[in-house]
Amino acid sequence: MKKIALYALCSFGLLISCSKDADISSSDSTINIDKSGNRLSTGASARNLLSNDTFDKLLIEIDYVTGFAPTAGAIANFEEFLRARTYKESIELKYTALSSPNEETLTLEEVVDLEKENRNEYNNGSTLAIHIYFADAPADSDDESEGLVTLGAVYRNTSMVIYESTVKKIANSSTSVSTEEVETATLLHEFGHLFGLVNLSTQSVNEHEDTESDNHCNVDGCLMRSELEFGSSLLKQMEKNASKGLASIPDLGPECILDLQKYGGR
Repeated sequence: MKKIALYALCSFGLLISCSKDADISSSDSTINIDKSGNRLSTGASARNLLSNDTFDKLLIEIDYVTGFAPTAGAIANFEEFLRARTYKESIELKYTALSSPNEETLTLEEVVDLEKENRNEYNNGSTLAIHIYFADAPADSDDESEGLVTLGAVYRNTSMVIYESTVKKIANSSTSVSTEEVETATLLHEFGHLFGLVNLSTQSVNEHEDTESDNHCNVDGCLMRSELEFGSSLLKQMEKNASKGLASIPDLGPECILDLQKYGGR
């Protein structure tokens, strides 16, 4: 399993961290619940997420610290994205409000521990389960002196964390981009990694991986592109798009769409 690696989608540097494989043991067990299918490397469930070959239902468990739930609009956009790119017709969302872990910051190891403690849904029959945790504390990797903050991260094949307190903070710094839009961009980008983008337990149809940022796309304007090395942030790009009357949230580029189609998506 790879060591934890954080990659940038954007900087304000604003940085969407794309940690992929948590180098963390999973020794906990619950009687009669097989968790092995949810403890694989990031991208390993790409075909299962995209097609109906094995799983025809997607169950998304959203655990959030009270006061840090995602906006209804972002979740609606997220579900629309899933229906547009996968063949899943049955998508169910379950919400659970949790108490705060009372941490000033969260390491990815602590996020994994929170999942172990709170996650209820795992693959069952023809249902594929995803876990998303909306945190009330920022990532411990943030470096505000450098202006770098983490919005979200994926680890394993069905696990994601959104640093909602950070999402709200950076969205509030903009007059033209809303919390809903920043949440949407973060959710879609991170789920793109669960889809195996780019070259995460998958192999691209054509070579389009950024040579300076592993597992990100080098196609201009793509949702899976890392902007850190190019000196522009996601927020700035979203504001630029909005000022032109365009959709503020980047979409998947043609090469990433080809990759999804290769593994059973639309």
